[in-house]
Amino acid sequence: MTIKEIQEEIIDEFSMFDDWMERYEYIIELGKALPIIAEQHKLDENLIKGCQSKVWLYSELDADKLKFTADSNAILTKGIVALLLRVFSEQKPADILAAETTFIDEIGLKEHLSPTRANGLVSMVKQIKMYAIVQQTKLAN
Repeated sequence: MTIKEIQEEIIDEFSMFDDWMERYEYIIELGKALPIIAEQHKLDENLIKGCQSKVWLYSELDADKLKFTADSNAILTKGIVALLLRVFSEQKPADILAAETTFIDEIGLKEHLSPTRANGLVSMVKQIKMYAIVQQTKLAN
């Protein structure tokens, strides 16, 4: 699936919920299903800067696609990163760099987060794009 198709799928899923309490519960459930980062990758260099909670994000290139794993010490944040990984994992670096994260606004996520969590969300997206830049550069050489 393309990044755009995955985002549309997420928007459809969130439209089924009547209120934000149900959406928060769904995000938390997504976090519980997050493929956990291997312990050897829970390093300071893989911590997302700018997040209120601890979020580790690791990526590796498999063939020509980026694979991400992550973890967080906060259940809601873990769900948010699970959403992002669903969109960006198993995608080509160029596609990640070209992608707009429209689903975040479409589902109303940013406006329903505290300012520090919203900043953390932005930091997570930036870090995913930074990993894509690094891998795109490696692929070009």
